[in-house]
Amino acid sequence: MKVFNLCCAHEHSFEGWFASTEAFSSQLERGLVECPLCGDRTIRRLPTAPRLNLSARHAPEGEAAVRGADAPAAAAAPTPEQLQALWLRLARQIRDHTEDVGKRFAEEARRIHYREAPERGIRGVTTPEEATSLAEEGIEVFSFPMPKGLDGPVQ
Repeated sequence: MKVFNLCCAHEHSFEGWFASTEAFSSQLERGLVECPLCGDRTIRRLPTAPRLNLSARHAPEGEAAVRGADAPAAAAAPTPEQLQALWLRLARQIRDHTEDVGKRFAEEARRIHYREAPERGIRGVTTPEEATSLAEEGIEVFSFPMPKGLDGPVQ
């Protein structure tokens, strides 16, 4: 099994798992490899370094002393990959806990707000004008871009 670091034209990074390098090349040529986030099929392979499993136990002497053996690691800003993973996790949470009402979103949001339909979480699409109209009626909505590859496995 070959694992490649891939990237689409929109700079979304992801992993692809293939039986061989030839299988990857064949699937790429046939347009079968696409970005799990945006669906783009302009994919390129990124350089890959071998994975080395090293732990602090095997660190050279004195390395732990430089940072302090008991000192917690400094809080770092999340990487783009971590942010992407959080976005996907949130998108799956929204998908799994809401009903997709599609283009009937504004209509169904009003029905729920005016207690003409059971209260529940819904998702769908609407125009910016309709979203503004809902807000003016006191109906809170928010926009969240759902990734195209949400239903499949994302490595």
